[in-house]
Amino acid sequence: MGERQTQFDKALVGLRTLVMTGAFETNTRLSEVALSERLGISRTPLRQAMDRLVAEGLLERIETGGARVASFTVDDINDAIELRGVIEGTAARMAAERGPKAFAFVEAEAAVDAIDAILAAPAVDVDAYARQNAIFHDALARMSGSSIIQREVERVAQLPLASPTSFLKEQELIPNFQASLTRAQWQHKAILAAIKAREGARAEALTREHARLARENLEHFAKAGPGVATRVPGLSLVTSE
Repeated sequence: MGERQTQFDKALVGLRTLVMTGAFETNTRLSEVALSERLGISRTPLRQAMDRLVAEGLLERIETGGARVASFTVDDINDAIELRGVIEGTAARMAAERGPKAFAFVEAEAAVDAIDAILAAPAVDVDAYARQNAIFHDALARMSGSSIIQREVERVAQLPLASPTSFLKEQELIPNFQASLTRAQWQHKAILAAIKAREGARAEALTREHARLARENLEHFAKAGPGVATRVPGLSLVTSE
């Protein structure tokens, strides 16, 4: 069981990376034989990985058999970001109304403290910021105490460019990047304060607004010109149609 799971994980990570970095043309049928050889795995875990990516929306089934890489419009990505905001907002509201799971709340507070230190440094360590930001959002989902909410947050974050950390690595393409991070950090703190004060509606509204920062960043990346798609995972899947 362990070995099969390891092979599946290898297949899933490898295939998702290839898809997100634009290794395949959209709407082109994927060859299981070629992929199996390229990733160094057997076809059974590969098919399982393909099934997972179909469920996530990164691949789509072809009527004649097999699968191809899906394509997305900017509106599709904006919708995915909006959906993440709705689900995370629900998690924040539930945490406030029910009382947040203590360990998750402490984790989120620690991530916010770590981000304060990162932003106070002479030069922002973007990788460190991305790690702490991911910890904050993971803890936010777990604060709800709902396994369904946690699963749905994880699922929607797998869509191209919908993750909270999607745009953090190419900061030079985002105007006023430092100000954007500072604004996001203020929202992190406000969300936690609203949850702690048991203000469900405020916590939900703040979290939904926080997710919309990604929509602003998407707009900048969409206008950045050719060559950017290969630098931002998932951007190569976005079409102008």
